[in-house]
Amino acid sequence: VQLQASGGGLVQAGGSLRLSCAASGSIFGIGAVAWYRQAPGKAREWVALINSGGSPNYDNSVKGRFTIARDDVKKTASLQMDSLKPEDTAVYYCNAFLRSDPSGSYRNYWGQGTLVTVSS
Repeated sequence: VQLQASGGGLVQAGGSLRLSCAASGSIFGIGAVAWYRQAPGKAREWVALINSGGSPNYDNSVKGRFTIARDDVKKTASLQMDSLKPEDTAVYYCNAFLRSDPSGSYRNYWGQGTLVTVSS
């Protein structure tokens, strides 16, 4: 089971990017999915989460600008980032609770990270 994040890049302040997170392998259940980010020299921080029922939650720093979504059929999740600011520059990681066994428990997985750079 793997998570693959993609969609990062360089964008000017005020622009938009859409990050994607794809789960692959033998997956029998998807729990909460979240995005985290880590800016240079800083600790990793939580950005947004969507639970298995589809309810989203956001850190105050991105509320109103970012939108998290999930598609359990396609085993993907996304983070639409609008009105980007230079302080949004970071490596973004997707995180998910996945069940790889029909009768097993959920385990936590991390994607490899994708770099978002917002220029002023």
